[in-house]
Amino acid sequence: MRVERYSDGSALSGTPTPEFYPSKAPDTPYELFTEWLLNALRAGVREPHAMTLATADAGGDPTARVLILKDVSPEGWEFASDEGSVKGRDLAARPYAALTFYWSPLARQVRVRGPVVRATPERCAADFLSRGAGARAEALLGRQSMPLADPAEWDAQVETSLVRIKNDPDLVAPGWTLYSLRPDSVEFRQGDKERRHTRLAYLATPEGWTKQLLWP
Repeated sequence: MRVERYSDGSALSGTPTPEFYPSKAPDTPYELFTEWLLNALRAGVREPHAMTLATADAGGDPTARVLILKDVSPEGWEFASDEGSVKGRDLAARPYAALTFYWSPLARQVRVRGPVVRATPERCAADFLSRGAGARAEALLGRQSMPLADPAEWDAQVETSLVRIKNDPDLVAPGWTLYSLRPDSVEFRQGDKERRHTRLAYLATPEGWTKQLLWP
C-alpha cells in the first residue's frame, strides 16, 4: 500500500489546510510556535503538545520517543525526565537534541534543534511536585526502561511509592530533571495538497534570529 499521498494529513481527512504567509511571520520562532500551537488546540488536534524527542548516545547512536512539552519561551522548549533514563543518559553524554511536532489535520510540522541545558534544582523539584501522585510514584522508582520480569512487581513498588508520597508530600525523586532545549534552528512546514509545501527556517545568530525559506 502506498502511503505517500496521505503524508500531509489533510489529503486523508479532507480538511482545508491553513494559510501560511512567511512574509508575515513574527521575528522569533517562539512567537510563531505559540501561534501554531494555539491553532492546533482550536482545531481540536489531539495532544498537540506531544512531541518526538531525538537524542544520541556517546557513540552517536540515535534514539527517539514521544513525550510532552512542558513549556516554551525565549528560554527554550522544556521537557522533563529522570536523569537515569535512556534520554537522560544520552543528554549527559551529548547535550544536544531535536524535537518534532506533527499536527496531521493541519498538515503542519515543526522541527527544533539545539543544545540542551538542565534547569536549577529548585525548578526541577517544582516540576516534579506539579505532577500527579501516580506519576510521582512511578518516577520515584527510578527504573525507567530497565527489564521488568513481572508486572506485579511494578504494581507492588508503585504502591510502596504512593505510601511514601502520602507520608511525605514534598518528596522529590533525586534524579528528576527539567531540561530546556535552546534552539540553533527551528523549521516550520506547512503542507499543501498540491505539494507546494512552504518551509520557513529560523536560524540563530549572535545578532538574533534570521529567517530563510527552504525548498520543499
